[in-house]
Amino acid sequence: MPASYLQRSIIKGTVGVWLLLLCTLSACSSSQNHLAKLAKTDIDMVADIHIHQSDELLRRLAGKLYRRNPRELHKIPGMTVEGRLAQLFGGDRSLLFSELDNQRGVEAMLLAFDQDYAGDRVFALLVGLVSMVHNAYGDNAEFFMFDSLDPQILYNSARNIEILVWRLKARTGADGKPLLLTNSLPDEAENLSFERLFGKLISLQDMMSAVAAQKWDRTVNFVVQRAATATFLPIGL
Repeated sequence: MPASYLQRSIIKGTVGVWLLLLCTLSACSSSQNHLAKLAKTDIDMVADIHIHQSDELLRRLAGKLYRRNPRELHKIPGMTVEGRLAQLFGGDRSLLFSELDNQRGVEAMLLAFDQDYAGDRVFALLVGLVSMVHNAYGDNAEFFMFDSLDPQILYNSARNIEILVWRLKARTGADGKPLLLTNSLPDEAENLSFERLFGKLISLQDMMSAVAAQKWDRTVNFVVQRAATATFLPIGL
């Protein structure tokens, strides 16, 4: 078992004992939710909100991508959109799947743009994107007072989403068509809903990066890349 996991378990166990003692001494009758809030700082609550909003945006994006690219879902017999959503947001934040050779983060996203990849490109892209965003928050679904955030990873994940948006527009198959459809094609009615969702995700990551940098007095190395030659930045997965 990783040392970091043991440390977190010990810390959270200690917090639990401390809260129980505090509750007993003060004859506290508050709910369990109230007790949990005692172990949170303002930054923890802000992080919780960002995690929740990011997951909601990612869930909406997943549904839209499958509706726009139904052929990808059909590559997996018997699979449904609801089944994919359960895999992505069912509670297991590790997001390790044998059909992707247990790849996640940038490696999973790259599969989606590999012309030779025969699997579900939407799923590969989403596993990569969702796991990258989760990793930016330390794979935590909730934050407490002893947790911290790395503003550089949050910043890098925002830039990677920008690179992803460009690749979705620019990467094509042998037939010259986009490997995955998002916004409207030239002969279709204008549809920029994908860009809006991606834009909100980028804004959330950038905002949390700025908050974390100020909170823990850390410096973020800003990166400028040309879209056509940009490479995905490391995120620690």
